[in-house]
Amino acid sequence: MNYDLALDQALQRLHDEGRYRTFIDIEREKGNFPNAMWNRPDGKRQEIAVWCGNDYLGMGQHPAVLAAMHEALDAVGAGSGGTRNISGTTAYHKRLEAEIADLHGKETALVFSSAYIANDATLSTLRILFPGLIIYSDELNHASMIEGIRRGAGQKRIFRHNDLDHLRELLAADDPQAPKLIAFESIYSMDGDVGPIEGFCDLADEFGALTYLDEVHAVGMYGKRGGGISERDGIAHRVDMINGTLGKAFGVFGGYVAASAKLVDAIRSYAPGFIFTTSLPPAIAAGAAASIAFLKTEEGQKLRDAQQLHAKILKTRLRGLGLPIIDHDTHIVPVIIGDPIHTKVLSDMLLSDFGVYVQPINFPTVPRGTERLRFTPSPVHTSDQIDHLVKSLDSLWSRCALNRAEESA
Repeated sequence: MNYDLALDQALQRLHDEGRYRTFIDIEREKGNFPNAMWNRPDGKRQEIAVWCGNDYLGMGQHPAVLAAMHEALDAVGAGSGGTRNISGTTAYHKRLEAEIADLHGKETALVFSSAYIANDATLSTLRILFPGLIIYSDELNHASMIEGIRRGAGQKRIFRHNDLDHLRELLAADDPQAPKLIAFESIYSMDGDVGPIEGFCDLADEFGALTYLDEVHAVGMYGKRGGGISERDGIAHRVDMINGTLGKAFGVFGGYVAASAKLVDAIRSYAPGFIFTTSLPPAIAAGAAASIAFLKTEEGQKLRDAQQLHAKILKTRLRGLGLPIIDHDTHIVPVIIGDPIHTKVLSDMLLSDFGVYVQPINFPTVPRGTERLRFTPSPVHTSDQIDHLVKSLDSLWSRCALNRAEESA
Protein backbone atom coordinates (compact mmCIF):
# COMPACT_ATOMS: atom_id res chain seq x y z
CA MET A 1 0.00 0.00 0.00
CA ASN A 2 1.13 3.54 -0.75
CA TYR A 3 0.65 5.01 2.73
CA ASP A 4 1.63 8.55 1.77
CA LEU A 5 -0.90 8.54 -1.07
CA ALA A 6 -3.64 7.31 1.26
CA LEU A 7 -2.85 10.12 3.70
CA ASP A 8 -2.80 12.70 0.90
CA GLN A 9 -6.20 11.51 -0.32
CA ALA A 10 -7.70 11.56 3.17
CA LEU A 11 -6.52 15.10 3.82
CA GLN A 12 -7.55 16.27 0.35
CA ARG A 13 -11.10 15.08 0.97
CA LEU A 14 -11.30 17.43 3.94
CA HIS A 15 -9.93 20.31 1.87
CA ASP A 16 -12.40 19.59 -0.96
CA GLU A 17 -15.34 19.57 1.44
CA GLY A 18 -14.19 22.73 3.20
CA ARG A 19 -13.80 20.83 6.47
CA TYR A 20 -10.03 20.94 6.90
CA ARG A 21 -9.33 22.42 10.33
CA THR A 22 -6.53 24.86 10.97
CA PHE A 23 -5.04 26.00 14.26
CA ILE A 24 -5.03 29.75 14.87
CA ASP A 25 -1.83 30.82 16.61
CA ILE A 26 -2.92 33.12 19.43
CA GLU A 27 -1.37 34.35 22.67
CA ARG A 28 -3.67 35.01 25.60
CA GLU A 29 -2.53 37.60 28.12
CA LYS A 30 -3.22 37.06 31.81
CA GLY A 31 -5.77 39.54 33.07
CA ASN A 32 -6.77 40.64 29.57
CA PHE A 33 -9.28 37.93 28.63
CA PRO A 34 -11.09 37.76 26.17
CA ASN A 35 -8.47 39.77 24.26
CA ALA A 36 -5.50 37.99 22.71
CA MET A 37 -2.77 38.50 20.14
CA TRP A 38 -2.97 36.65 16.83
CA ASN A 39 0.30 35.66 15.21
CA ARG A 40 -0.77 35.98 11.60
CA PRO A 41 0.62 33.73 8.84
CA ASP A 42 2.22 36.84 7.26
CA GLY A 43 4.34 37.32 10.40
CA LYS A 44 2.38 40.31 11.70
CA ARG A 45 0.63 40.44 15.07
CA GLN A 46 -2.97 41.56 15.45
CA GLU A 47 -5.07 42.11 18.57
CA ILE A 48 -8.27 40.07 18.52
CA ALA A 49 -11.22 39.23 20.77
CA VAL A 50 -11.93 35.55 21.42
CA TRP A 51 -15.62 34.75 20.84
CA CYS A 52 -15.56 30.95 20.64
CA GLY A 53 -13.82 29.84 23.83
CA ASN A 54 -15.43 27.54 26.37
CA ASP A 55 -13.94 29.39 29.35
CA TYR A 56 -17.48 30.67 29.70
CA LEU A 57 -16.98 32.78 32.84
CA GLY A 58 -13.35 33.79 32.48
CA MET A 59 -12.33 31.65 35.46
CA GLY A 60 -9.13 30.63 33.72
CA GLN A 61 -7.93 34.15 34.49
CA HIS A 62 -9.50 34.55 37.93
CA PRO A 63 -7.15 35.58 40.78
CA ALA A 64 -8.55 32.96 43.18
CA VAL A 65 -7.77 30.19 40.70
CA LEU A 66 -4.30 31.45 39.85
CA ALA A 67 -3.40 31.95 43.53
CA ALA A 68 -4.41 28.38 44.39
CA MET A 69 -2.37 27.02 41.49
CA HIS A 70 0.71 29.04 42.45
CA GLU A 71 0.44 27.88 46.05
CA ALA A 72 0.24 24.21 45.05
CA LEU A 73 3.03 24.53 42.50
CA ASP A 74 5.33 26.10 45.07
CA ALA A 75 4.41 23.49 47.67
CA VAL A 76 4.65 20.21 45.76
CA GLY A 77 6.03 20.90 42.28
CA ALA A 78 4.67 20.26 38.82
CA GLY A 79 3.54 16.69 38.12
CA SER A 80 1.64 14.09 40.10
CA GLY A 81 4.25 11.42 39.39
CA GLY A 82 1.92 8.87 37.84
CA THR A 83 -1.40 7.18 38.46
CA ARG A 84 -3.06 7.53 41.85
CA ASN A 85 -2.87 3.76 42.32
CA ILE A 86 0.92 3.78 41.99
CA SER A 87 2.10 7.26 42.96
CA GLY A 88 -0.57 7.93 45.54
CA THR A 89 -3.24 10.57 45.80
CA THR A 90 -2.82 14.06 47.25
CA ALA A 91 -4.74 16.46 49.44
CA TYR A 92 -5.40 18.53 46.31
CA HIS A 93 -7.15 15.66 44.51
CA LYS A 94 -9.15 14.79 47.60
CA ARG A 95 -10.27 18.38 48.07
CA LEU A 96 -11.25 18.65 44.41
CA GLU A 97 -13.38 15.51 44.57
CA ALA A 98 -14.99 16.72 47.79
CA GLU A 99 -15.89 20.04 46.13
CA ILE A 100 -17.39 18.21 43.14
CA ALA A 101 -19.41 15.81 45.31
CA ASP A 102 -20.74 18.73 47.34
CA LEU A 103 -21.57 20.66 44.16
CA HIS A 104 -23.84 17.88 42.88
CA GLY A 105 -25.11 16.58 46.22
CA LYS A 106 -23.48 13.17 45.69
CA GLU A 107 -21.57 10.98 48.12
CA THR A 108 -18.33 11.23 46.21
CA ALA A 109 -16.69 11.95 42.85
CA LEU A 110 -13.83 10.69 40.71
CA VAL A 111 -11.54 12.96 38.67
CA PHE A 112 -10.26 11.99 35.22
CA SER A 113 -7.87 13.67 32.80
CA SER A 114 -10.80 15.00 30.75
CA ALA A 115 -14.59 14.85 30.57
CA TYR A 116 -14.18 12.87 27.34
CA ILE A 117 -12.20 10.19 29.17
CA ALA A 118 -14.63 10.30 32.09
CA ASN A 119 -17.55 9.58 29.75
CA ASP A 120 -15.73 6.96 27.71
CA ALA A 121 -14.24 5.14 30.69
CA THR A 122 -17.36 5.22 32.86
CA LEU A 123 -19.92 4.21 30.25
CA SER A 124 -17.80 1.37 28.90
CA THR A 125 -17.02 0.14 32.42
CA LEU A 126 -20.69 0.05 33.38
CA ARG A 127 -21.09 -2.84 30.92
CA ILE A 128 -18.56 -4.79 32.99
CA LEU A 129 -20.25 -3.93 36.27
CA PHE A 130 -23.77 -4.75 35.04
CA PRO A 131 -23.65 -7.74 32.64
CA GLY A 132 -26.34 -7.55 29.96
CA LEU A 133 -26.74 -3.76 30.41
CA ILE A 134 -28.84 -2.07 27.73
CA ILE A 135 -27.88 1.59 27.22
CA TYR A 136 -30.46 4.03 25.83
CA SER A 137 -28.70 7.02 24.29
CA ASP A 138 -29.99 10.32 22.92
CA GLU A 139 -29.08 10.54 19.23
CA LEU A 140 -27.27 13.85 19.78
CA ASN A 141 -25.13 12.74 22.70
CA HIS A 142 -21.48 13.82 22.65
CA ALA A 143 -18.87 11.76 20.79
CA SER A 144 -17.30 10.71 24.10
CA MET A 145 -20.59 9.20 25.26
CA ILE A 146 -21.10 7.46 21.93
CA GLU A 147 -17.60 6.00 22.11
CA GLY A 148 -18.07 4.74 25.66
CA ILE A 149 -21.43 3.19 24.81
CA ARG A 150 -20.05 1.56 21.67
CA ARG A 151 -17.07 -0.11 23.30
CA GLY A 152 -17.45 -3.53 24.79
CA ALA A 153 -20.12 -6.14 24.26
CA GLY A 154 -23.63 -4.96 24.94
CA GLN A 155 -26.84 -3.70 23.46
CA LYS A 156 -27.69 -0.07 22.83
CA ARG A 157 -30.80 1.77 21.76
CA ILE A 158 -30.72 5.22 20.15
CA PHE A 159 -33.75 7.40 20.80
CA ARG A 160 -34.72 10.52 18.89
CA HIS A 161 -33.35 13.71 20.38
CA ASN A 162 -35.16 14.65 23.61
CA ASP A 163 -38.08 12.41 22.57
CA LEU A 164 -39.55 10.89 25.72
CA ASP A 165 -42.26 9.00 23.81
CA HIS A 166 -39.69 7.28 21.62
CA LEU A 167 -37.59 6.41 24.64
CA ARG A 168 -40.64 4.93 26.37
CA GLU A 169 -41.32 2.73 23.33
CA LEU A 170 -37.76 1.41 23.38
CA LEU A 171 -37.79 0.76 27.12
CA ALA A 172 -41.14 -1.00 26.98
CA ALA A 173 -39.97 -3.30 24.18
CA ASP A 174 -37.05 -4.75 26.16
CA ASP A 175 -36.88 -7.42 28.85
CA PRO A 176 -38.17 -5.88 32.10
CA GLN A 177 -35.50 -7.78 34.03
CA ALA A 178 -32.55 -6.53 31.96
CA PRO A 179 -30.34 -3.86 33.57
CA LYS A 180 -30.85 -0.52 31.84
CA LEU A 181 -29.17 2.89 31.65
CA ILE A 182 -30.49 6.12 30.11
CA ALA A 183 -27.70 8.45 28.93
CA PHE A 184 -28.38 12.08 28.04
CA GLU A 185 -27.08 15.64 28.31
CA SER A 186 -28.41 18.74 30.02
CA ILE A 187 -27.32 21.36 27.47
CA TYR A 188 -26.47 20.24 23.94
CA SER A 189 -23.59 22.46 23.02
CA MET A 190 -24.19 23.03 19.31
CA ASP A 191 -27.85 24.19 19.44
CA GLY A 192 -27.93 25.16 23.11
CA ASP A 193 -31.15 23.24 23.79
CA VAL A 194 -31.91 21.56 27.12
CA GLY A 195 -32.75 17.92 27.76
CA PRO A 196 -35.95 16.94 29.65
CA ILE A 197 -34.06 15.63 32.67
CA GLU A 198 -37.10 15.17 34.88
CA GLY A 199 -38.86 13.17 32.16
CA PHE A 200 -35.83 10.92 31.77
CA CYS A 201 -35.78 10.34 35.53
CA ASP A 202 -39.50 9.52 35.54
CA LEU A 203 -38.98 6.89 32.84
CA ALA A 204 -35.96 5.51 34.70
CA ASP A 205 -38.08 5.08 37.83
CA GLU A 206 -40.85 3.42 35.85
CA PHE A 207 -38.59 0.94 34.04
CA GLY A 208 -35.94 0.37 36.70
CA ALA A 209 -33.13 2.10 34.84
CA LEU A 210 -30.09 4.03 35.99
CA THR A 211 -29.54 7.58 34.71
CA TYR A 212 -26.33 9.13 33.38
CA LEU A 213 -26.24 12.90 32.81
CA ASP A 214 -23.57 14.86 30.98
CA GLU A 215 -23.58 18.39 32.46
CA VAL A 216 -20.38 19.48 30.70
CA HIS A 217 -21.75 22.69 29.19
CA ALA A 218 -23.88 23.56 32.24
CA VAL A 219 -21.66 23.07 35.29
CA GLY A 220 -20.63 26.40 36.74
CA MET A 221 -23.22 28.12 34.54
CA TYR A 222 -26.61 27.23 36.05
CA GLY A 223 -28.03 26.57 39.47
CA LYS A 224 -27.64 28.59 42.66
CA ARG A 225 -24.11 27.22 43.18
CA GLY A 226 -23.19 26.29 39.62
CA GLY A 227 -24.26 22.65 39.79
CA GLY A 228 -25.82 22.78 36.34
CA ILE A 229 -29.32 22.37 34.96
CA SER A 230 -30.05 19.48 37.35
CA GLU A 231 -29.34 21.77 40.31
CA ARG A 232 -31.28 24.66 38.78
CA ASP A 233 -34.32 22.42 38.34
CA GLY A 234 -33.94 20.76 41.75
CA ILE A 235 -33.56 17.23 40.39
CA ALA A 236 -29.85 16.41 40.81
CA HIS A 237 -30.75 13.94 43.57
CA ARG A 238 -32.73 11.88 41.06
CA VAL A 239 -29.78 11.42 38.68
CA ASP A 240 -27.52 8.45 39.45
CA MET A 241 -24.36 9.67 37.71
CA ILE A 242 -23.34 13.19 36.70
CA ASN A 243 -20.44 13.88 34.34
CA GLY A 244 -18.81 17.28 34.17
CA THR A 245 -15.73 19.12 32.99
CA LEU A 246 -13.20 21.30 34.76
CA GLY A 247 -12.07 22.86 31.48
CA LYS A 248 -15.03 25.01 30.48
CA ALA A 249 -16.88 27.22 32.99
CA PHE A 250 -14.42 26.24 35.74
CA GLY A 251 -11.58 27.44 33.51
CA VAL A 252 -8.95 24.80 34.25
CA PHE A 253 -8.58 21.20 33.00
CA GLY A 254 -9.95 17.71 33.62
CA GLY A 255 -13.26 15.90 33.97
CA TYR A 256 -15.18 13.85 36.50
CA VAL A 257 -18.13 11.71 37.45
CA ALA A 258 -20.11 12.16 40.65
CA ALA A 259 -22.30 9.40 42.09
CA SER A 260 -22.78 7.13 45.11
CA ALA A 261 -19.68 6.02 46.97
CA LYS A 262 -20.20 2.38 45.95
CA LEU A 263 -20.65 3.20 42.25
CA VAL A 264 -17.62 5.50 42.16
CA ASP A 265 -15.55 2.88 43.99
CA ALA A 266 -16.47 0.30 41.36
CA ILE A 267 -15.60 2.64 38.48
CA ARG A 268 -12.31 3.54 40.17
CA SER A 269 -11.49 -0.12 40.55
CA TYR A 270 -12.44 -1.31 37.05
CA ALA A 271 -12.11 1.57 34.54
CA PRO A 272 -8.89 1.32 32.48
CA GLY A 273 -9.20 5.00 31.57
CA PHE A 274 -8.69 5.82 35.23
CA ILE A 275 -6.40 3.02 36.37
CA PHE A 276 -3.76 3.47 33.67
CA THR A 277 -3.76 7.28 33.28
CA THR A 278 -1.49 9.71 35.11
CA SER A 279 -3.54 11.83 37.49
CA LEU A 280 -3.99 15.58 37.19
CA PRO A 281 -1.02 17.69 38.34
CA PRO A 282 -1.68 18.95 41.90
CA ALA A 283 -1.64 22.58 40.75
CA ILE A 284 -4.42 21.83 38.25
CA ALA A 285 -6.47 20.08 40.92
CA ALA A 286 -5.95 23.01 43.30
CA GLY A 287 -7.03 25.55 40.69
CA ALA A 288 -10.13 23.56 39.76
CA ALA A 289 -11.16 23.16 43.40
CA ALA A 290 -10.74 26.90 43.97
CA SER A 291 -12.82 27.67 40.89
CA ILE A 292 -15.67 25.39 41.95
CA ALA A 293 -15.63 26.84 45.47
CA PHE A 294 -15.72 30.40 44.14
CA LEU A 295 -18.58 29.74 41.74
CA LYS A 296 -20.68 28.37 44.62
CA THR A 297 -20.70 31.86 46.18
CA GLU A 298 -22.72 35.01 45.56
CA GLU A 299 -19.78 36.40 43.60
CA GLY A 300 -19.99 33.39 41.35
CA GLN A 301 -23.68 34.05 40.83
CA LYS A 302 -22.86 37.59 39.71
CA LEU A 303 -20.66 36.14 36.96
CA ARG A 304 -23.48 33.81 35.86
CA ASP A 305 -25.96 36.67 35.82
CA ALA A 306 -23.62 38.86 33.76
CA GLN A 307 -22.96 36.05 31.29
CA GLN A 308 -26.67 35.39 30.80
CA LEU A 309 -27.32 39.08 30.27
CA HIS A 310 -24.61 39.36 27.61
CA ALA A 311 -25.95 36.27 25.84
CA LYS A 312 -29.48 37.72 25.80
CA ILE A 313 -28.22 41.07 24.48
CA LEU A 314 -26.25 39.41 21.69
CA LYS A 315 -29.14 37.17 20.66
CA THR A 316 -31.62 40.05 20.66
CA ARG A 317 -29.40 42.22 18.49
CA LEU A 318 -28.55 39.46 16.02
CA ARG A 319 -32.20 38.48 15.74
CA GLY A 320 -33.04 42.13 15.07
CA LEU A 321 -30.66 42.04 12.10
CA GLY A 322 -32.38 38.95 10.72
CA LEU A 323 -29.42 36.68 11.24
CA PRO A 324 -30.32 32.97 11.44
CA ILE A 325 -29.63 32.26 15.10
CA ILE A 326 -30.89 29.41 17.27
CA ASP A 327 -32.18 30.52 20.66
CA HIS A 328 -33.04 28.03 23.38
CA ASP A 329 -32.58 30.55 26.21
CA THR A 330 -29.13 29.26 27.14
CA HIS A 331 -25.67 30.82 26.98
CA ILE A 332 -24.75 29.43 23.54
CA VAL A 333 -25.33 31.59 20.45
CA PRO A 334 -25.23 29.57 17.19
CA VAL A 335 -25.48 31.41 13.85
CA ILE A 336 -26.34 28.94 11.08
CA ILE A 337 -24.50 29.28 7.75
CA GLY A 338 -25.31 25.89 6.22
CA ASP A 339 -22.25 25.43 4.06
CA PRO A 340 -18.75 24.43 5.24
CA ILE A 341 -16.83 26.54 2.72
CA HIS A 342 -18.92 29.66 3.36
CA THR A 343 -18.58 29.14 7.12
CA LYS A 344 -14.80 28.98 6.86
CA VAL A 345 -14.67 32.08 4.66
CA LEU A 346 -16.82 34.06 7.10
CA SER A 347 -14.67 32.91 10.01
CA ASP A 348 -11.51 33.99 8.19
CA MET A 349 -12.97 37.39 7.28
CA LEU A 350 -14.15 38.06 10.80
CA LEU A 351 -10.66 37.35 12.09
CA SER A 352 -8.58 39.23 9.51
CA ASP A 353 -10.89 42.17 8.83
CA PHE A 354 -12.55 42.72 12.22
CA GLY A 355 -10.35 41.05 14.84
CA VAL A 356 -13.18 38.69 15.83
CA TYR A 357 -12.04 35.12 16.48
CA VAL A 358 -14.74 32.47 16.06
CA GLN A 359 -13.96 29.04 14.62
CA PRO A 360 -16.26 27.35 12.06
CA ILE A 361 -18.24 24.35 13.30
CA ASN A 362 -18.60 21.66 10.64
CA PHE A 363 -19.46 17.97 10.23
CA PRO A 364 -19.06 15.66 12.12
CA THR A 365 -19.55 18.01 15.08
CA VAL A 366 -22.86 19.09 13.52
CA PRO A 367 -24.93 17.51 10.70
CA ARG A 368 -24.08 18.47 7.14
CA GLY A 369 -26.08 21.49 6.02
CA THR A 370 -26.12 23.00 9.53
CA GLU A 371 -22.56 24.37 9.59
CA ARG A 372 -22.35 27.37 11.86
CA LEU A 373 -20.45 29.97 13.78
CA ARG A 374 -20.89 29.39 17.51
CA PHE A 375 -20.45 32.43 19.75
CA THR A 376 -19.93 32.17 23.50
CA PRO A 377 -20.30 35.57 25.17
CA SER A 378 -18.78 35.81 28.62
CA PRO A 379 -19.21 38.22 31.55
CA VAL A 380 -15.86 39.78 30.67
CA HIS A 381 -16.81 40.68 27.10
CA THR A 382 -17.56 44.40 27.21
CA SER A 383 -20.53 46.24 25.76
CA ASP A 384 -18.21 47.76 23.18
CA GLN A 385 -17.00 44.31 22.14
CA ILE A 386 -20.57 43.06 21.76
CA ASP A 387 -21.39 46.14 19.68
CA HIS A 388 -18.32 45.58 17.51
CA LEU A 389 -19.24 41.93 16.95
CA VAL A 390 -22.81 42.78 15.93
CA LYS A 391 -21.67 45.49 13.52
CA SER A 392 -19.02 43.17 12.06
CA LEU A 393 -21.57 40.44 11.37
CA ASP A 394 -24.02 42.96 9.92
CA SER A 395 -21.32 44.26 7.59
CA LEU A 396 -20.31 40.78 6.43
CA TRP A 397 -23.91 39.71 5.83
CA SER A 398 -24.37 42.72 3.55
CA ARG A 399 -21.00 42.35 1.83
CA CYS A 400 -21.58 38.66 1.09
CA ALA A 401 -25.27 39.16 0.20
CA LEU A 402 -26.40 36.51 2.68
CA ASN A 403 -30.06 35.92 3.40
CA ARG A 404 -31.70 37.59 6.36
CA ALA A 405 -34.83 36.30 8.03
CA GLU A 406 -37.66 38.47 9.23
CA GLU A 407 -37.86 36.22 12.25
CA SER A 408 -35.15 33.72 13.16
CA ALA A 409 -35.46 30.32 14.84
